[in-house]
Amino acid sequence: MASQQGNMPFIKNLASSDRKIRTSALASLQSFLSARQVASALGPLDVLKLWKGLFFAMWMCDRAIPQQNLCAELADLIFILPRDAVVPWLRGFWTTMSREWTGIDVLRMEKFLLLVRRTVGAGFRWMKEGSKKGKSTWDTGRVSDILSLLSEFPFTLDVDARQEKRPEGEEGELTPHAVPVGLKLHVLDIWVDEAEKVGLLDEGDDEASKILQQISDLVDNLEKSTSSPALRNRSKESLADDRLPGNKSRPTAMEDAEMADAEQKDSGSWDGFDD
Repeated sequence: MASQQGNMPFIKNLASSDRKIRTSALASLQSFLSARQVASALGPLDVLKLWKGLFFAMWMCDRAIPQQNLCAELADLIFILPRDAVVPWLRGFWTTMSREWTGIDVLRMEKFLLLVRRTVGAGFRWMKEGSKKGKSTWDTGRVSDILSLLSEFPFTLDVDARQEKRPEGEEGELTPHAVPVGLKLHVLDIWVDEAEKVGLLDEGDDEASKILQQISDLVDNLEKSTSSPALRNRSKESLADDRLPGNKSRPTAMEDAEMADAEQKDSGSWDGFDD
């Protein structure tokens, strides 16, 4: 499989600003990954090599529109992969992001932030089994897979324990020594947005409510266990989001001042002479 990857110039062409070249390159990549005999044969090292190439393509991609399109296209690759290849593919993505994150310069960071956002959103959409009689349902197995990946990477709890549990051989290659704090902070910033887009915040969907609670529990555990003040504060902020069930809208500072002023006026008002 490794020899095949050396013959995939279409990965580099994904960075092209020429729409025809990029579209052709994407079609070639989709055909390559959608072939069950190929996708099922991809080992951990093969996945990492592919993601290293895709990371490079994203790195070289210029201009806002091509960058936005490439982010969406790479995130949506999970929808053309065979079912059993999705989790290894996403694990390869998170491993690559974890390894490369601190080396991304400030001029390129914005497009990688978008790539992470699109991938988180695609993972949430992938959890949906489909539509039955007009009602979206959630695939229990897919939900479990995505939540496991979140707990393994952006919401991972104990770095030291993670290092001790790294498996031997190729599987260990898909488990980085640590997930950068910056990557974790970004996922904490966006997860509620992406959950809302896919319907996890919809009232009346009991399954969605259960899934949302499980994600909230991961964030809550991170907030309680992390030694990073930044992660602790950001976790609290995301769980306090007004859109999450149980969170009432908090009055702004101006509203607080207006309420206090009104109370003061009421307490000092004149009710007239007593009879």
